[in-house]
Amino acid sequence: MKLALRATTAVALALGLSAPPAFADMKAANEFLDQVIGGVSTLGRPDQEKEMQWFVDAAKPYQGMEIHVVSESLTTHAFESKVLAPWFSKITGIKVIHDVIQEGDVVEKIQTQMQTGENIYDAYVNDSDFIGTHWRYGQVRNLTDWMKGDGKAVTNPDLDLKDFIGLSFTTGPDGKLYQLPDQQFANLYWFRYDWFTDPKTKADFKKEYGYDLGVPVNWSAYEDIAKFFTGRDMSYIGGPKKVYGNMDYGKKDPSLGWRFTDAWLSMAGEGDKGLPNGKPVDEWGIRVNDKDQPVGSCVDRGGATNGPAAVYAVQKYIDWLKNYAPPSAEGMTFSEAGPVPAQGEIAQQAFWYTAFTADMVKKGLPVVNDDGTPKWRMAPSPHGSYWEKGMKLGYQDVGSWTLMKSTPLKRAQAAWLYAQFVTSKTVDVKKSQTGLTFIRNSTIHDKSFTDRAPNLGGLIEFYRSPARVQWTPTGTNVPDYPKLAQLWWQNIGDASSGAKSVQAAMDSLCAAQEKVMERIQRSGIQGDKGPRMADKHDLAWWHKYSVEHGSQSPKLKLADEREKPVTVDYDTLIKSWNE
Repeated sequence: MKLALRATTAVALALGLSAPPAFADMKAANEFLDQVIGGVSTLGRPDQEKEMQWFVDAAKPYQGMEIHVVSESLTTHAFESKVLAPWFSKITGIKVIHDVIQEGDVVEKIQTQMQTGENIYDAYVNDSDFIGTHWRYGQVRNLTDWMKGDGKAVTNPDLDLKDFIGLSFTTGPDGKLYQLPDQQFANLYWFRYDWFTDPKTKADFKKEYGYDLGVPVNWSAYEDIAKFFTGRDMSYIGGPKKVYGNMDYGKKDPSLGWRFTDAWLSMAGEGDKGLPNGKPVDEWGIRVNDKDQPVGSCVDRGGATNGPAAVYAVQKYIDWLKNYAPPSAEGMTFSEAGPVPAQGEIAQQAFWYTAFTADMVKKGLPVVNDDGTPKWRMAPSPHGSYWEKGMKLGYQDVGSWTLMKSTPLKRAQAAWLYAQFVTSKTVDVKKSQTGLTFIRNSTIHDKSFTDRAPNLGGLIEFYRSPARVQWTPTGTNVPDYPKLAQLWWQNIGDASSGAKSVQAAMDSLCAAQEKVMERIQRSGIQGDKGPRMADKHDLAWWHKYSVEHGSQSPKLKLADEREKPVTVDYDTLIKSWNE
């Protein structure tokens, strides 16, 4: 991700937890199960104790060590740092210093360790967006081999990898697992359910547009709904006298890059079919050959970053930002824009992270009922006119445990124990109740979340639904995530500010990406996994070539980019998922 949310502080005090006892054995483990877990687990108490006994025994060779790990500032990671790390230390005798810093700083630290070989941290919670980087540079221990080799003695026999819902995101083209998911959240569609179900509002919309107000399936419907609500007086049902039909942000800032690398172009339909990511052209518009070597980003090399679908995607973002969002949104960053829908003046948002859920259901907010239930809901994102069934439909952030080869073996083994502890079945439901960032299928289906679902606006229904698989992180086509990601906000910012046309900005972006890939190719640093730039041809040639080889991207410009608008009733949608 991409998400620089403010970490929750004093988590232990908020949970009413006392300080952990000063010894490392099963007595400490039982204290932990009583005070922290409290029965909130998919495992019964005997199995919890069995899992804790394994950690106690496996940690004996490492007692007295002090290890350092790092993650970005999310509520989930604050809970790990302030609550789970001290208890792990008391249970195992391994002291863990779990730093929680801004995401950009995490990236800087892991880049520095990759470049220098200096062991800065013993383990990183690093976004799975780096999967293409890690697979190509070979500086990360692949966990498939690790768990059979050097990490075998410290790999929990009850880890149950099949229970993790995000392993396809952390697996390289070689079929090896490179990272273990620790937290996940998606970007979805957010809307005011109370307004959308109000009889007068529905009747007014139907009269004006000729179809039912509901969850927009495509961007044409989203645009109609945005126009309908913008400037509308909702005071007849207790709302503001003026509302807006869209929320976004537009400041030329690094967070603007996330807004687009986090699958906006694929939501428009710019890439190829395929899950978790399109092949041969992915959601960034980067094309790979049959050996997974990147060959281009611009349409004249078979990429799609500056193709018609990508230009359409960025233009829609700009139009909606300028026409249907609060005027202040154009000058906001991601973190500044995040709280705005909770203030009660926004009707819908196409690009909204579920990591905001906990902050959107607090009592007293204009978007929360007196009984604590939300006035809003989340639903699948609408798709653009170039989108086709079988493509990904949105982004999912997957912060994942990553072990660098430059970390000394014993330190990596001790850190791997901690990584498994905070993702274990014993711990995961409690951690997920705190941060609402799901990694295990068993946790998603735990009864505690069935009970809590009415207060979470559709989050549980989404994660239990078949739609979930269409939300995926950046894939393996991206050869160097840190170097390429920073190009996006600078170029998109030129389009957002009006300094360049959208086409010119996307031309600059794809050219800049190709310069990085050409440098990697010349250096030979990624070996036979690195870029091999393709010969140049025009869009028509590449589209014909793609179709002949079973794909579609880069796509030709549609004669009419406005589809027939389609909406779906939210309650009907949820019912179909439950069935």
